[in-house]
Amino acid sequence: MANNKLAIIGGSGLYDVEEFKDRELLDLNTPWGKPSDQILKTIYDNKEVYFLPRHGKGHIISPSKINFRANIDALKQLNVTDIVSVSAVGSLKDDLPPGKFVIVDQFIDRTFARNKTFFDDEIVAHVSMANPTSKGLMDACEDAIKKEEIDYQRGGTYVVMEGPQFSTLAESNLYRSWKADVIGMTNMPEAKLAREAEIRYASVSMVTDYDCWHPDHENVDVQQVIKVLLNNASKAKSMIKNLILNFESHIDPNDPTNNCLDVAIITSPEKRSKKTKEKLNTIAGRVLNK
Repeated sequence: MANNKLAIIGGSGLYDVEEFKDRELLDLNTPWGKPSDQILKTIYDNKEVYFLPRHGKGHIISPSKINFRANIDALKQLNVTDIVSVSAVGSLKDDLPPGKFVIVDQFIDRTFARNKTFFDDEIVAHVSMANPTSKGLMDACEDAIKKEEIDYQRGGTYVVMEGPQFSTLAESNLYRSWKADVIGMTNMPEAKLAREAEIRYASVSMVTDYDCWHPDHENVDVQQVIKVLLNNASKAKSMIKNLILNFESHIDPNDPTNNCLDVAIITSPEKRSKKTKEKLNTIAGRVLNK
């Protein structure tokens, strides 16, 4: 079996992939606590694949309460090399109607109540987030979406808000003035932590509504959103199966994510305690144990 391993992090409406019949549920612990739920391990087309519901099965975890660090650490423990996030979002543009998919390539992080780094105690690291998603993995997502003939846009900016409330009208119009494409609550700090863990990351955002800026969507209604979510989730599951088959053929051996910690850690070696290095072993052991 190849060394590359894919994980899918499922957002609102995507809590399982029932078509995966070869099923093993893994209960992992991390130095940061427990991940959102048990992680599903499956073998599909002779490839080892993992699935994690970001909000837990039954949607029991609010966006601000997701243990993003535990989720990424747990996937790294499983030697995951590639993560594709599948998320529900609101649209900030007329030409991104409900049901359309967006392969996101940029983020604006507006969250403020979350732990955003593994390197917050004693060992300091600064990874580049200029290009937060991996081009090869985005190419794989695009091929998988095309195969299902899903309406999509390649490239787009995702505003990540704290939540759990939806935007005010003033906020929605502000984000539109920034030329952002979609808005959601979960891809940050997930993308930042994946980069710190040297895991390639891509985000497929599924539009459920027009946010409150649109005159026909002044009040974003959860029941209305769920109706679109269920249809999107069905399309997403087909996309995921295609993705498993094609992602390895798109991997870029020169992706900057692969070894970004080589030039990120600034703390002097003599100041790095054994305790902290052990805590970071899964995430940064490749560099810290040299």
